[in-house]
Amino acid sequence: MSVLDIFKPAPSIEPIQDPEQVDKDYKYWRWRTFYAMWAGYAFFYFTRKSFTFAMPIMQSELGLGKFELGILGSILYISYGASKFLSGMLGDKSNPRYFMSIGLILTGVFNFCFGLSSSFWAFAIFWGLNGVFQGWGWPGCAKLLTHWYSQSERGRWWSAWNTSHNIGGSLIPLLVAACAGYFGWRYAMYVPGVICIVAGLFVMNRLRDTPQSLGLPPIEEHRNDYTTSKKAREKSSLTTKELLLEYVLKNKYIWILAVAYFLIYVIRTAVNDWSMVYLIEVKNYTMKQAGLCLFWFEWGGLFGSLAAGWASDIVFKGKRNPINILFTVVILFLIAGFGLFEYSSTLLDSAFIFLFGFFIFGPQMLIGMAAAELSHKKATATATGFVGCFAYLGAAAAGGPLGAITQAWGWNVYLITLFSCGAIAALIMLPLWSIKTNPKEIAAEAKAAS
Repeated sequence: MSVLDIFKPAPSIEPIQDPEQVDKDYKYWRWRTFYAMWAGYAFFYFTRKSFTFAMPIMQSELGLGKFELGILGSILYISYGASKFLSGMLGDKSNPRYFMSIGLILTGVFNFCFGLSSSFWAFAIFWGLNGVFQGWGWPGCAKLLTHWYSQSERGRWWSAWNTSHNIGGSLIPLLVAACAGYFGWRYAMYVPGVICIVAGLFVMNRLRDTPQSLGLPPIEEHRNDYTTSKKAREKSSLTTKELLLEYVLKNKYIWILAVAYFLIYVIRTAVNDWSMVYLIEVKNYTMKQAGLCLFWFEWGGLFGSLAAGWASDIVFKGKRNPINILFTVVILFLIAGFGLFEYSSTLLDSAFIFLFGFFIFGPQMLIGMAAAELSHKKATATATGFVGCFAYLGAAAAGGPLGAITQAWGWNVYLITLFSCGAIAALIMLPLWSIKTNPKEIAAEAKAAS
């Protein structure tokens, strides 16, 4: 028996025959699954963003330049983006209970190792390894969200889960600031690392694999929420290669979403990473005033995620792309307004940052969900990992390349670049407005049932 056997999907067991017991167990396990993966993903942000908020102190204490610090940030984005795709393929064939929890534990270990280091090359190695295992968080969540929550309700559950980004992202600056302020920057890496090791053990204890591994029927059967007949799904059987080629790499919907995700992440990362510098340089804010404005970004994202998920379920009946397009169009107006308003007003700029978060986190969440639903249920982690890889290439492009553009041509060209990204993203997603499920999957499963 190999140690890797722990990652194998949990086998299905004898189905529970009592309908009342099925209802009771489903209710219990859906909530348990939700809070475990919500908490686990929030803690992934502790080890993903710890370095970001420790950078100013590292810069002064170690003499690292902005270029070196920027390189470390790019290493994380690139290693994380590549890992999201590769681990997505593994995640579809793995047990999320162990895949997600062990990934979280290892990010804690590498944060601790980073804190023990003093050379740039050690920082680069450990931060790159952190990025690799950061990629183990998303595939498990994608698989669990697809297998435990059906399409007609998934937008609300997915959006509620997505708030883990915002809660984790808003708490980590407070934790890092306290640790660094009292004990130094190394403890700003040690403490999140230890917390995530403990959190990984908690997630391992709480999570399980698919409903069938607990003797429960598939969620579509339990809620009578099939896109095709039950018989068709039972007969549908595809290899990993077929799923990757036919439902991801040859899937035009996935490529459209991947390019749109790249562009949306340029905007998201730019607003998150550059707004403080913009407000200080353009509007002469103090660091405290700029930080107060930026505080509202994650809270806008929290409410935006919930609103986007609810609207995609209730208003658009499970279609995700209308919300992606409409929210992106609003972002265009926000970029224009943010650039045209020249006066300094922390209240108004805080409102702008809140609204940026609100409307950016809508497509940030729903493009990933659309990729899951426009591929195949058995390829959800692969599809979301693939588009996620493009997303983090966009995040990397918002670092050095966008910084170089801004340094060479100024903040107006920075805003024009963001506006162009949003306009292109909205246009290329227009053909997906009415698409809810991959027609190829429906046709293949209908053929299998005939």
